[in-house]
Amino acid sequence: MEEEKMTPAAPAPKKKKKRKWWIWLIVLAVIAAAVYFVPRLIAGNRTQTTQQVEYTEIEVTRGNVTSEITGTGTLDAADSYIVTSLVEATILTADFEEGDIVSEGDVLYTIDPSSVSSNLEQAQISLKQQQRNYNKTLEDRDKLNVTTDEAGRVTSLLVEVGDKVTQGQRIAVVQDTDVMTLEVPFLADEAAGFTVGQSATVTLDGTFETLTGTISKIAAIDSVLTGNRIVRTVAIEVKNPGGLSTGQTATAAVGSMTSADSGTFKLDDETTVTAEISGTVSQLKAKEGDRVEKGGVIAVLKSSDLDDQIQSAKDSLRNAEISMENRRDQLDNYTITSPISGTIIDKYYKAGENTEMNKTLCTIYDLSYLTMTLSVDELDISNIAVGQKVQVTADAVAGKTFEGVVTKVSPVGTNSNGVATYPVTIRIDDKEGLLPGMTVDATIELEAATDVLTIPSAALQRGNRVMVTAASPSAANGKPREDEEGEAKYYMVEVVTGVSDDDTIEIVSGLQEGDTVAYVNATRGDSNPFGFGMGGMGGMGGQRPSGNWSGGQRSDSSSGGSSSGSSSRPSSSRGGQ
Repeated sequence: MEEEKMTPAAPAPKKKKKRKWWIWLIVLAVIAAAVYFVPRLIAGNRTQTTQQVEYTEIEVTRGNVTSEITGTGTLDAADSYIVTSLVEATILTADFEEGDIVSEGDVLYTIDPSSVSSNLEQAQISLKQQQRNYNKTLEDRDKLNVTTDEAGRVTSLLVEVGDKVTQGQRIAVVQDTDVMTLEVPFLADEAAGFTVGQSATVTLDGTFETLTGTISKIAAIDSVLTGNRIVRTVAIEVKNPGGLSTGQTATAAVGSMTSADSGTFKLDDETTVTAEISGTVSQLKAKEGDRVEKGGVIAVLKSSDLDDQIQSAKDSLRNAEISMENRRDQLDNYTITSPISGTIIDKYYKAGENTEMNKTLCTIYDLSYLTMTLSVDELDISNIAVGQKVQVTADAVAGKTFEGVVTKVSPVGTNSNGVATYPVTIRIDDKEGLLPGMTVDATIELEAATDVLTIPSAALQRGNRVMVTAASPSAANGKPREDEEGEAKYYMVEVVTGVSDDDTIEIVSGLQEGDTVAYVNATRGDSNPFGFGMGGMGGMGGQRPSGNWSGGQRSDSSSGGSSSGSSSRPSSSRGGQ
Protein backbone atom coordinates (compact mmCIF):
# COMPACT_ATOMS: atom_id res chain seq x y z
CA MET A 1 0.00 0.00 0.00
CA GLU A 2 1.50 3.38 -1.04
CA GLU A 3 2.15 5.97 1.79
CA GLU A 4 0.47 9.53 1.31
CA LYS A 5 2.71 12.64 2.06
CA MET A 6 1.46 16.04 3.63
CA THR A 7 2.56 19.38 2.02
CA PRO A 8 3.24 22.37 4.48
CA ALA A 9 1.37 25.76 3.92
CA ALA A 10 4.24 28.20 3.44
CA PRO A 11 2.38 31.41 2.25
CA ALA A 12 0.54 32.07 5.59
CA PRO A 13 3.41 33.66 7.58
CA LYS A 14 4.16 36.11 4.75
CA LYS A 15 0.56 37.47 4.73
CA LYS A 16 0.54 38.10 8.56
CA LYS A 17 3.77 40.07 8.45
CA LYS A 18 2.34 42.44 5.80
CA ARG A 19 -0.72 43.41 8.02
CA LYS A 20 1.47 44.42 11.02
CA TRP A 21 3.37 46.93 8.87
CA TRP A 22 0.22 48.83 7.92
CA ILE A 23 -1.06 49.04 11.53
CA TRP A 24 2.13 50.65 12.78
CA LEU A 25 2.03 53.07 9.90
CA ILE A 26 -1.44 54.29 10.89
CA VAL A 27 -0.50 54.70 14.59
CA LEU A 28 2.55 56.78 13.65
CA ALA A 29 0.39 58.99 11.45
CA VAL A 30 -2.13 59.66 14.26
CA ILE A 31 0.61 60.54 16.75
CA ALA A 32 2.19 62.92 14.31
CA ALA A 33 -1.12 64.66 13.69
CA ALA A 34 -1.77 65.02 17.42
CA VAL A 35 1.65 66.50 18.03
CA TYR A 36 1.08 69.04 15.29
CA PHE A 37 -2.58 70.06 15.78
CA VAL A 38 -3.39 69.84 19.55
CA PRO A 39 -1.01 72.64 20.77
CA ARG A 40 -2.30 74.88 18.06
CA LEU A 41 -5.91 74.10 18.98
CA ILE A 42 -5.25 74.88 22.67
CA ALA A 43 -3.42 78.05 21.78
CA GLY A 44 -6.28 79.04 19.52
CA ASN A 45 -8.85 78.54 22.28
CA ARG A 46 -6.70 80.47 24.77
CA THR A 47 -6.31 83.28 22.28
CA GLN A 48 -10.07 83.34 21.76
CA THR A 49 -10.70 83.49 25.55
CA THR A 50 -8.07 86.17 26.07
CA GLN A 51 -9.61 88.25 23.35
CA GLN A 52 -12.91 88.24 25.28
CA VAL A 53 -11.36 90.02 28.33
CA GLU A 54 -11.21 93.83 28.22
CA TYR A 55 -9.83 96.23 30.84
CA THR A 56 -10.96 99.74 31.57
CA GLU A 57 -8.09 101.90 32.78
CA ILE A 58 -8.94 105.05 34.78
CA GLU A 59 -6.51 107.47 36.37
CA VAL A 60 -6.90 108.11 40.09
CA THR A 61 -8.23 111.67 40.50
CA ARG A 62 -9.33 114.03 43.23
CA GLY A 63 -12.98 114.87 43.67
CA ASN A 64 -15.92 115.14 46.02
CA VAL A 65 -17.99 112.18 47.25
CA THR A 66 -21.32 112.41 49.08
CA SER A 67 -23.11 109.53 50.81
CA GLU A 68 -26.86 109.98 51.16
CA ILE A 69 -30.16 108.23 51.73
CA THR A 70 -33.00 108.82 49.30
CA GLY A 71 -36.60 107.76 49.42
CA THR A 72 -40.15 108.53 48.44
CA GLY A 73 -43.07 109.31 50.72
CA THR A 74 -46.48 110.92 50.97
CA LEU A 75 -47.10 114.29 52.62
CA ASP A 76 -49.37 114.50 55.65
CA ALA A 77 -50.77 117.47 57.58
CA ALA A 78 -49.06 118.45 60.82
CA ASP A 79 -52.18 117.29 62.62
CA SER A 80 -55.69 116.29 61.69
CA TYR A 81 -58.88 115.68 63.61
CA ILE A 82 -62.20 114.13 62.71
CA VAL A 83 -64.96 115.74 64.76
CA THR A 84 -67.72 113.25 65.63
CA SER A 85 -71.02 113.45 67.44
CA LEU A 86 -71.56 111.62 70.74
CA VAL A 87 -75.28 112.36 70.95
CA GLU A 88 -78.40 112.15 68.84
CA ALA A 89 -80.23 115.47 68.70
CA THR A 90 -80.95 118.49 66.53
CA ILE A 91 -78.13 120.85 65.56
CA LEU A 92 -78.94 124.39 66.62
CA THR A 93 -75.93 126.23 65.17
CA ALA A 94 -73.02 125.42 62.83
CA ASP A 95 -71.53 128.81 62.00
CA PHE A 96 -68.57 127.81 59.79
CA GLU A 97 -67.88 126.61 56.27
CA GLU A 98 -65.32 124.49 54.46
CA GLY A 99 -62.05 126.36 54.05
CA ASP A 100 -62.55 128.45 57.21
CA ILE A 101 -59.62 128.71 59.60
CA VAL A 102 -60.56 127.97 63.21
CA SER A 103 -58.66 128.17 66.48
CA GLU A 104 -58.55 125.59 69.22
CA GLY A 105 -61.61 126.00 71.45
CA ASP A 106 -63.79 127.76 68.86
CA VAL A 107 -67.42 126.59 68.96
CA LEU A 108 -68.27 124.53 65.88
CA TYR A 109 -71.69 123.08 66.71
CA THR A 110 -74.33 123.63 69.37
CA ILE A 111 -76.86 120.82 69.80
CA ASP A 112 -80.24 120.90 71.56
CA PRO A 113 -79.52 119.80 75.20
CA SER A 114 -83.13 119.61 76.46
CA SER A 115 -82.95 115.83 76.81
CA VAL A 116 -80.22 116.03 79.45
CA SER A 117 -81.09 119.27 81.28
CA SER A 118 -83.56 117.58 83.67
CA ASN A 119 -81.04 114.84 84.47
CA LEU A 120 -78.47 117.48 85.35
CA GLU A 121 -80.92 119.23 87.71
CA GLN A 122 -81.68 115.96 89.50
CA ALA A 123 -77.97 115.28 89.89
CA GLN A 124 -77.46 118.71 91.42
CA ILE A 125 -80.24 118.12 93.99
CA SER A 126 -78.85 114.71 94.92
CA LEU A 127 -75.37 116.15 95.36
CA LYS A 128 -76.63 118.81 97.79
CA GLN A 129 -78.47 116.20 99.84
CA GLN A 130 -75.45 113.95 100.13
CA GLN A 131 -73.28 116.94 101.07
CA ARG A 132 -75.63 117.77 103.96
CA ASN A 133 -75.60 114.17 105.18
CA TYR A 134 -71.85 114.06 105.10
CA ASN A 135 -71.53 117.37 106.95
CA LYS A 136 -73.87 116.07 109.66
CA THR A 137 -71.79 112.94 110.20
CA LEU A 138 -68.69 115.13 110.51
CA GLU A 139 -70.49 117.21 113.14
CA ASP A 140 -71.35 114.01 115.01
CA ARG A 141 -67.69 113.07 114.89
CA ASP A 142 -66.84 116.38 116.53
CA LYS A 143 -69.29 115.51 119.30
CA LEU A 144 -67.06 112.62 120.31
CA ASN A 145 -65.06 115.32 122.10
CA VAL A 146 -67.19 116.05 125.21
CA THR A 147 -66.74 119.77 126.11
CA THR A 148 -68.02 122.19 128.77
CA ASP A 149 -70.14 125.20 127.90
CA GLU A 150 -68.79 127.27 130.81
CA ALA A 151 -65.41 127.81 132.43
CA GLY A 152 -64.84 126.53 135.94
CA ARG A 153 -63.46 123.69 137.99
CA VAL A 154 -64.42 120.05 137.59
CA THR A 155 -66.11 119.31 140.88
CA SER A 156 -67.40 115.89 139.88
CA LEU A 157 -66.24 113.40 137.20
CA LEU A 158 -68.93 110.74 136.61
CA VAL A 159 -67.28 108.33 134.09
CA GLU A 160 -64.10 106.33 133.65
CA VAL A 161 -62.12 105.16 130.59
CA GLY A 162 -63.87 102.21 128.95
CA ASP A 163 -67.36 103.19 130.11
CA LYS A 164 -70.09 103.08 127.51
CA VAL A 165 -72.27 106.18 127.52
CA THR A 166 -75.47 107.06 125.77
CA GLN A 167 -76.64 110.31 124.28
CA GLY A 168 -77.58 112.77 127.09
CA GLN A 169 -75.73 110.88 129.84
CA ARG A 170 -73.98 113.06 132.49
CA ILE A 171 -70.20 113.08 132.19
CA ALA A 172 -69.05 115.73 134.70
CA VAL A 173 -70.06 118.76 136.79
CA VAL A 174 -68.18 122.05 136.35
CA GLN A 175 -68.59 124.92 138.80
CA ASP A 176 -67.16 128.44 138.63
CA THR A 177 -65.84 128.99 142.24
CA ASP A 178 -63.72 131.99 141.28
CA VAL A 179 -66.73 134.28 141.37
CA MET A 180 -69.38 134.01 144.12
CA THR A 181 -72.78 135.69 144.13
CA LEU A 182 -74.28 137.27 147.30
CA GLU A 183 -78.01 137.84 147.27
CA VAL A 184 -79.14 140.36 149.93
CA PRO A 185 -82.40 142.34 150.48
CA PHE A 186 -82.45 146.15 150.25
CA LEU A 187 -85.41 148.38 151.04
CA ALA A 188 -87.47 148.57 147.91
CA ASP A 189 -87.29 152.38 147.69
CA GLU A 190 -83.50 152.27 147.96
CA ALA A 191 -83.05 149.37 145.58
CA ALA A 192 -85.09 151.18 142.96
CA GLY A 193 -82.21 153.64 142.59
CA PHE A 194 -79.53 150.97 142.03
CA THR A 195 -78.12 150.03 138.64
CA VAL A 196 -76.47 146.84 137.35
CA GLY A 197 -72.71 147.26 137.42
CA GLN A 198 -72.79 149.60 140.36
CA SER A 199 -70.10 148.99 142.99
CA ALA A 200 -70.98 147.51 146.40
CA THR A 201 -69.12 146.69 149.62
CA VAL A 202 -69.62 143.23 151.13
CA THR A 203 -68.95 142.53 154.85
CA LEU A 204 -68.55 138.92 155.90
CA ASP A 205 -70.49 137.88 158.98
CA GLY A 206 -68.33 136.69 161.84
CA THR A 207 -64.98 137.97 160.48
CA PHE A 208 -66.25 141.39 159.40
CA GLU A 209 -63.84 141.16 156.41
CA THR A 210 -64.88 143.48 153.59
CA LEU A 211 -64.82 142.64 149.88
CA THR A 212 -65.63 144.71 146.84
CA GLY A 213 -68.39 143.50 144.58
CA THR A 214 -70.56 144.56 141.65
CA ILE A 215 -74.32 144.55 141.30
CA SER A 216 -75.20 141.93 138.69
CA LYS A 217 -78.96 141.77 139.06
CA ILE A 218 -81.86 143.66 140.76
CA ALA A 219 -85.12 141.80 141.35
CA ALA A 220 -88.14 143.29 139.65
CA ILE A 221 -90.60 142.08 142.30
CA ASP A 222 -90.75 143.28 145.88
CA SER A 223 -90.98 140.98 148.86
CA VAL A 224 -91.90 141.54 152.55
CA LEU A 225 -89.64 140.85 155.49
CA THR A 226 -90.51 140.63 159.09
CA GLY A 227 -91.71 143.92 160.50
CA ASN A 228 -93.55 144.63 157.25
CA ARG A 229 -90.44 145.79 155.53
CA ILE A 230 -90.81 145.88 151.75
CA VAL A 231 -87.55 144.83 150.10
CA ARG A 232 -86.01 143.85 146.75
CA THR A 233 -83.29 141.20 146.37
CA VAL A 234 -80.03 142.51 144.90
CA ALA A 235 -77.36 140.08 143.53
CA ILE A 236 -73.76 141.16 144.01
CA GLU A 237 -70.86 139.31 142.35
CA VAL A 238 -67.68 139.02 144.40
CA LYS A 239 -64.34 137.58 143.34
CA ASN A 240 -63.47 134.67 145.58
CA PRO A 241 -60.22 135.42 147.40
CA GLY A 242 -59.98 131.74 148.19
CA GLY A 243 -61.90 131.43 151.44
CA LEU A 244 -65.48 131.90 150.27
CA SER A 245 -67.79 128.96 150.05
CA THR A 246 -71.47 128.33 149.63
CA GLY A 247 -73.39 128.95 152.84
CA GLN A 248 -71.18 131.88 153.91
CA THR A 249 -73.34 134.87 154.97
CA ALA A 250 -72.63 138.60 154.64
CA THR A 251 -74.21 142.05 154.46
CA ALA A 252 -73.72 144.65 151.74
CA ALA A 253 -73.72 148.40 151.34
CA VAL A 254 -74.26 150.43 148.19
CA GLY A 255 -73.01 153.89 148.92
CA SER A 256 -74.58 154.95 152.27
CA MET A 257 -77.39 152.43 152.01
CA THR A 258 -76.99 149.08 153.67
CA SER A 259 -78.84 145.87 153.18
CA ALA A 260 -81.93 145.20 155.28
CA ASP A 261 -80.59 141.79 156.26
CA SER A 262 -77.72 139.33 155.61
CA GLY A 263 -77.59 137.15 152.55
CA THR A 264 -75.92 133.83 151.57
CA PHE A 265 -73.15 133.26 149.01
CA LYS A 266 -73.76 130.79 146.22
CA LEU A 267 -71.84 129.78 143.16
CA ASP A 268 -72.13 132.09 140.22
CA ASP A 269 -72.63 129.18 137.76
CA GLU A 270 -72.74 125.38 137.72
CA THR A 271 -72.66 123.35 134.52
CA THR A 272 -73.54 119.71 134.03
CA VAL A 273 -71.57 118.26 131.09
CA THR A 274 -73.48 115.59 129.12
CA ALA A 275 -72.68 113.36 126.09
CA GLU A 276 -74.28 114.50 122.84
CA ILE A 277 -73.69 111.15 121.13
CA SER A 278 -73.37 107.51 122.23
CA GLY A 279 -69.94 105.93 122.43
CA THR A 280 -67.20 104.50 124.63
CA VAL A 281 -64.94 106.67 126.78
CA SER A 282 -61.48 106.32 125.28
CA GLN A 283 -59.71 109.16 127.10
CA LEU A 284 -60.26 111.61 130.00
CA LYS A 285 -58.79 115.04 129.40
CA ALA A 286 -59.49 116.46 132.95
CA LYS A 287 -59.74 115.20 136.49
CA GLU A 288 -61.67 116.45 139.51
CA GLY A 289 -60.33 119.79 140.77
CA ASP A 290 -58.90 120.83 137.37
CA ARG A 291 -59.94 124.20 136.05
CA VAL A 292 -61.23 124.15 132.49
CA GLU A 293 -62.01 126.95 130.09
CA LYS A 294 -65.21 127.35 128.17
CA GLY A 295 -65.19 124.80 125.34
CA GLY A 296 -62.51 122.71 127.05
CA VAL A 297 -62.53 118.93 126.44
CA ILE A 298 -63.50 116.82 129.45
CA ALA A 299 -63.56 113.37 127.79
CA VAL A 300 -63.05 111.74 124.34
CA LEU A 301 -65.43 109.06 123.04
CA LYS A 302 -65.04 106.58 120.21
CA SER A 303 -67.74 104.95 118.10
CA SER A 304 -67.25 102.32 115.39
CA ASP A 305 -70.84 102.82 114.29
CA LEU A 306 -70.18 106.50 113.71
CA ASP A 307 -67.01 105.68 111.73
CA ASP A 308 -69.08 103.45 109.46
CA GLN A 309 -71.68 106.18 109.07
CA ILE A 310 -69.04 108.72 108.13
CA GLN A 311 -67.49 106.40 105.52
CA SER A 312 -70.91 105.56 104.10
CA ALA A 313 -71.81 109.25 103.88
CA LYS A 314 -68.46 109.98 102.21
CA ASP A 315 -69.02 107.24 99.62
CA SER A 316 -72.53 108.47 98.89
CA LEU A 317 -71.23 112.00 98.44
CA ARG A 318 -68.57 110.81 96.00
CA ASN A 319 -71.13 108.84 94.00
CA ALA A 320 -73.28 111.95 93.78
CA GLU A 321 -70.25 113.96 92.60
CA ILE A 322 -69.47 111.40 89.91
CA SER A 323 -73.07 111.41 88.76
CA MET A 324 -72.97 115.18 88.59
CA GLU A 325 -69.72 115.14 86.62
CA ASN A 326 -71.18 112.62 84.18
CA ARG A 327 -74.24 114.77 83.65
CA ARG A 328 -72.05 117.82 83.04
CA ASP A 329 -69.88 115.83 80.63
CA GLN A 330 -73.00 114.80 78.78
CA LEU A 331 -74.04 118.42 78.58
CA ASP A 332 -70.58 119.31 77.23
CA ASN A 333 -71.24 116.91 74.36
CA TYR A 334 -73.96 119.30 73.19
CA THR A 335 -71.44 122.10 72.60
CA ILE A 336 -68.73 120.92 70.21
CA THR A 337 -65.54 122.98 70.00
CA SER A 338 -62.50 122.69 67.75
CA PRO A 339 -59.86 120.42 69.32
CA ILE A 340 -57.04 121.96 67.26
CA SER A 341 -56.26 125.09 65.30
CA GLY A 342 -56.51 124.48 61.59
CA THR A 343 -58.53 124.58 58.39
CA ILE A 344 -61.98 123.04 57.87
CA ILE A 345 -61.52 120.45 55.13
CA ASP A 346 -64.97 118.84 55.13
CA LYS A 347 -68.34 119.79 56.67
CA TYR A 348 -71.00 117.07 56.67
CA TYR A 349 -73.77 118.51 58.89
CA LYS A 350 -75.37 121.93 59.13
CA ALA A 351 -77.87 123.69 61.42
CA GLY A 352 -81.33 122.13 61.53
CA GLU A 353 -80.13 118.60 60.78
CA ASN A 354 -80.25 115.75 63.27
CA THR A 355 -76.95 114.22 64.34
CA GLU A 356 -76.36 110.51 64.76
CA MET A 357 -74.16 108.76 67.30
CA ASN A 358 -70.48 108.52 66.26
CA LYS A 359 -71.08 110.19 62.90
CA THR A 360 -68.41 112.50 61.44
CA LEU A 361 -69.49 116.13 61.59
CA CYS A 362 -66.42 117.76 60.04
CA THR A 363 -62.68 117.31 59.41
CA ILE A 364 -59.92 119.73 60.45
CA TYR A 365 -56.33 119.84 59.17
CA ASP A 366 -53.49 121.70 60.83
CA LEU A 367 -51.56 122.95 57.81
CA SER A 368 -49.03 125.04 59.70
CA TYR A 369 -46.43 122.53 58.45
CA LEU A 370 -46.34 119.17 56.65
CA THR A 371 -44.78 115.83 57.52
CA MET A 372 -43.66 112.72 55.69
CA THR A 373 -42.33 109.33 56.77
CA LEU A 374 -39.42 107.39 55.28
CA SER A 375 -38.68 103.74 55.93
CA VAL A 376 -34.92 103.53 56.48
CA ASP A 377 -32.91 100.32 56.19
CA GLU A 378 -31.52 98.75 59.37
CA LEU A 379 -27.94 99.29 58.15
CA ASP A 380 -28.54 103.02 57.79
CA ILE A 381 -30.80 103.88 60.72
CA SER A 382 -27.86 104.43 63.08
CA ASN A 383 -26.73 107.27 60.81
CA ILE A 384 -30.05 109.15 61.15
CA ALA A 385 -30.57 111.60 64.02
CA VAL A 386 -33.19 114.16 65.01
CA GLY A 387 -32.26 117.56 63.61
CA GLN A 388 -30.69 116.36 60.35
CA LYS A 389 -31.56 118.47 57.30
CA VAL A 390 -33.52 116.88 54.46
CA GLN A 391 -33.88 118.02 50.85
CA VAL A 392 -37.39 117.45 49.50
CA THR A 393 -38.61 117.69 45.90
CA ALA A 394 -42.04 117.15 44.38
CA ASP A 395 -43.09 116.54 40.79
CA ALA A 396 -46.09 118.77 41.48
CA VAL A 397 -43.77 121.74 42.22
CA ALA A 398 -41.13 121.45 39.53
CA GLY A 399 -37.79 123.20 39.88
CA LYS A 400 -38.02 123.86 43.63
CA THR A 401 -36.28 122.12 46.52
CA PHE A 402 -37.85 122.29 49.97
CA GLU A 403 -35.92 121.96 53.20
CA GLY A 404 -37.11 119.57 55.89
CA VAL A 405 -35.75 118.34 59.18
CA VAL A 406 -35.81 114.94 60.92
CA THR A 407 -38.08 115.21 63.97
CA LYS A 408 -38.40 111.56 65.03
CA VAL A 409 -36.46 108.33 64.57
CA SER A 410 -38.60 105.43 65.71
CA PRO A 411 -36.83 102.63 67.60
CA VAL A 412 -39.52 100.17 66.48
CA GLY A 413 -39.04 98.69 63.03
CA THR A 414 -40.82 96.27 60.72
CA ASN A 415 -39.31 93.21 59.11
CA SER A 416 -39.85 92.18 55.51
CA ASN A 417 -38.03 89.29 53.82
CA GLY A 418 -35.41 89.28 56.57
CA VAL A 419 -34.61 93.01 56.30
CA ALA A 420 -35.75 95.47 58.99
CA THR A 421 -36.73 99.07 58.24
CA TYR A 422 -37.47 101.91 60.66
CA PRO A 423 -39.83 104.88 60.18
CA VAL A 424 -38.22 108.33 60.18
CA THR A 425 -40.49 111.39 60.47
CA ILE A 426 -39.58 114.56 58.55
CA ARG A 427 -41.10 117.99 59.12
CA ILE A 428 -41.40 120.53 56.28
CA ASP A 429 -42.11 124.14 57.26
CA ASP A 430 -41.48 125.71 53.85
CA LYS A 431 -44.57 124.25 52.20
CA GLU A 432 -45.58 126.74 49.50
CA GLY A 433 -47.22 124.75 46.72
CA LEU A 434 -47.24 121.49 48.68
CA LEU A 435 -50.43 119.81 49.88
CA PRO A 436 -51.23 116.72 51.95
CA GLY A 437 -51.34 113.60 49.81
CA MET A 438 -48.64 114.67 47.36
CA THR A 439 -45.80 112.25 46.64
CA VAL A 440 -42.34 113.70 47.26
CA ASP A 441 -38.73 112.57 47.12
CA ALA A 442 -36.45 113.11 50.10
CA THR A 443 -32.65 113.07 50.37
CA ILE A 444 -30.75 112.87 53.67
CA GLU A 445 -27.03 113.57 53.41
CA LEU A 446 -25.09 111.23 55.71
CA GLU A 447 -21.47 112.20 55.10
CA ALA A 448 -19.34 113.91 52.48
CA ALA A 449 -15.68 114.02 51.51
CA THR A 450 -14.18 116.98 49.64
CA ASP A 451 -11.06 116.99 47.48
CA VAL A 452 -10.17 113.35 48.12
CA LEU A 453 -8.69 110.57 45.96
CA THR A 454 -11.47 108.73 44.15
CA ILE A 455 -11.85 105.68 41.91
CA PRO A 456 -14.87 104.16 40.17
CA SER A 457 -16.87 101.83 42.40
CA ALA A 458 -16.42 99.05 39.81
CA ALA A 459 -12.64 99.07 40.36
CA LEU A 460 -12.90 97.85 43.96
CA GLN A 461 -12.53 94.05 44.21
CA ARG A 462 -12.92 91.48 46.95
CA GLY A 463 -10.77 92.02 50.00
CA ASN A 464 -10.59 95.79 49.37
CA ARG A 465 -8.10 95.33 46.53
CA VAL A 466 -7.60 97.46 43.46
CA MET A 467 -5.72 96.50 40.29
CA VAL A 468 -3.29 99.18 39.05
CA THR A 469 -1.11 99.33 35.96
CA ALA A 470 2.54 98.40 36.24
CA ALA A 471 3.48 102.03 35.56
CA SER A 472 1.50 103.29 38.57
CA PRO A 473 3.57 104.57 41.55
CA SER A 474 1.58 102.38 43.96
CA ALA A 475 2.37 99.23 41.97
CA ALA A 476 5.56 98.94 44.03
CA ASN A 477 3.36 98.11 47.05
CA GLY A 478 1.28 95.51 45.21
CA LYS A 479 1.50 91.93 44.01
CA PRO A 480 2.08 91.31 40.28
CA ARG A 481 -0.46 89.52 38.14
CA GLU A 482 1.36 87.68 35.34
CA ASP A 483 -0.34 86.65 32.14
CA GLU A 484 0.27 83.33 30.36
CA GLU A 485 3.38 84.72 28.84
CA GLY A 486 4.79 85.60 32.27
CA GLU A 487 4.42 89.34 31.79
CA ALA A 488 3.16 91.47 34.78
CA LYS A 489 1.05 94.24 33.29
CA TYR A 490 -1.05 94.79 36.46
CA TYR A 491 -0.50 94.74 40.21
CA MET A 492 -3.04 94.10 43.01
CA VAL A 493 -2.91 96.78 45.76
CA GLU A 494 -4.79 96.72 49.09
CA VAL A 495 -6.62 99.97 49.91
CA VAL A 496 -8.66 101.56 52.69
CA THR A 497 -11.92 103.12 51.48
CA GLY A 498 -14.00 105.97 52.81
CA VAL A 499 -17.21 107.66 51.66
CA SER A 500 -18.89 106.24 48.56
CA ASP A 501 -21.85 106.88 46.35
CA ASP A 502 -23.34 104.84 43.51
CA ASP A 503 -20.42 105.48 41.15
CA THR A 504 -17.40 106.66 43.16
CA ILE A 505 -15.42 105.54 46.22
CA GLU A 506 -13.06 107.62 48.34
CA ILE A 507 -9.61 106.06 48.79
CA VAL A 508 -8.24 106.87 52.21
CA SER A 509 -4.92 105.03 51.75
CA GLY A 510 -3.25 102.56 49.40
CA LEU A 511 -3.31 104.71 46.22
CA GLN A 512 -1.85 108.05 45.20
CA GLU A 513 -2.17 110.57 42.45
CA GLY A 514 -0.58 109.31 39.28
CA ASP A 515 -1.92 105.79 39.73
CA THR A 516 -4.05 104.22 37.05
CA VAL A 517 -6.60 101.61 38.12
CA ALA A 518 -7.89 98.88 35.86
CA TYR A 519 -10.90 96.67 36.10
CA VAL A 520 -12.24 93.84 33.96
CA ASN A 521 -14.87 94.50 31.37
CA ALA A 522 -15.51 90.95 30.02
CA THR A 523 -18.01 89.77 27.41
CA ARG A 524 -18.72 86.66 29.52
CA GLY A 525 -19.02 86.70 33.29
CA ASP A 526 -16.83 83.56 33.64
CA SER A 527 -13.91 84.86 31.58
CA ASN A 528 -11.13 85.56 34.07
CA PRO A 529 -7.81 84.17 32.83
CA PHE A 530 -5.78 85.55 35.73
CA GLY A 531 -8.16 84.56 38.53
CA PHE A 532 -8.80 88.23 39.38
CA GLY A 533 -11.88 89.27 41.45
CA MET A 534 -14.39 90.83 39.09
CA GLY A 535 -14.77 94.59 39.25
CA GLY A 536 -17.85 96.20 40.75
CA MET A 537 -18.08 93.93 43.76
CA GLY A 538 -17.68 97.08 45.92
CA GLY A 539 -18.73 95.92 49.34
CA MET A 540 -17.27 92.44 49.47
CA GLY A 541 -14.58 92.22 52.08
CA GLY A 542 -16.23 94.60 54.51
CA GLN A 543 -18.30 96.90 52.29
CA ARG A 544 -21.92 97.00 51.38
CA PRO A 545 -22.63 96.74 47.63
CA SER A 546 -23.79 99.85 45.85
CA GLY A 547 -27.41 100.09 44.88
CA ASN A 548 -30.82 101.21 46.07
CA TRP A 549 -32.63 99.83 49.12
CA SER A 550 -36.31 99.79 48.38
CA GLY A 551 -38.93 99.12 51.03
CA GLY A 552 -36.46 97.22 53.17
CA GLN A 553 -35.21 95.10 50.26
CA ARG A 554 -31.98 95.48 48.36
CA SER A 555 -32.26 96.15 44.63
CA ASP A 556 -29.85 97.10 41.86
CA SER A 557 -29.45 100.78 41.10
CA SER A 558 -30.78 100.07 37.64
CA SER A 559 -34.15 99.09 39.04
CA GLY A 560 -35.51 102.58 38.70
CA GLY A 561 -35.49 104.02 42.23
CA SER A 562 -37.22 103.20 45.49
CA SER A 563 -40.85 102.68 46.25
CA SER A 564 -43.15 104.88 48.29
CA GLY A 565 -42.06 105.37 51.86
CA SER A 566 -38.72 103.64 51.36
CA SER A 567 -35.13 104.76 51.48
CA SER A 568 -32.09 104.00 49.37
CA ARG A 569 -28.42 104.76 49.86
CA PRO A 570 -25.14 103.77 48.26
CA SER A 571 -22.36 102.07 50.17
CA SER A 572 -20.61 104.31 52.67
CA SER A 573 -18.59 101.99 54.86
CA ARG A 574 -14.85 102.32 55.40
CA GLY A 575 -13.71 98.90 54.28
CA GLY A 576 -10.62 97.54 55.92
CA GLN A 577 -10.65 99.94 58.87
